Amino acid sequence: MSKKAVIDDQNPNDLIDDTLMGEPMDLDDQDDDAPEPQRQLDALTEALQRERADAMNLRRRYEEQLSRVKTSVTADVITELLPVIDNFERALKHVPKDLESNDYVKGVQGVVKQFEKTLNDLGVQKIKTVGEPFDPHFHDAVSAEEGDGPEIVSEELQAGYQLGNGEKAEVLRPAMVRVKAD
Repeated sequence: MSKKAVIDDQNPNDLIDDTLMGEPMDLDDQDDDAPEPQRQLDALTEALQRERADAMNLRRRYEEQLSRVKTSVTADVITELLPVIDNFERALKHVPKDLESNDYVKGVQGVVKQFEKTLNDLGVQKIKTVGEPFDPHFHDAVSAEEGDGPEIVSEELQAGYQLGNGEKAEVLRPAMVRVKAD
């Protein structure tokens, strides 16, 4: 460790270790006409501004990371719950005609609607399928009819879901579809 010939006011006989003082101040860039205390004040002000900027950048990065973690956890939990909503929807598709007005069936329908509303409140949306152009990012084709035109989704076999919308949407599960070419 190097010692600088800087004398501490409290203990004038002790040399101060320059590694404890941080970066040495470059006073060459300072105005030579300014008095010494003003140059020191300017240097310390500049150092404080840099530290504040670093602290703001650190806080911003932390908030961005926290947001990404929250989104990731939300996506993981929702992905685990999607088979539950699928099973409720399958059960409702196979309700016999004579039981459609049954209070139990209406209760299950209410649970499905509540589940869908909760997903919507969390920013989860169903991926549009039937009649839409086939997009491998959003659709998983299990069969296709041959043709010369563009591929259009003809049937949805399993709903797909995305978190968010637009370009920043994260596909939680692609929709399982049948495709036909026009």
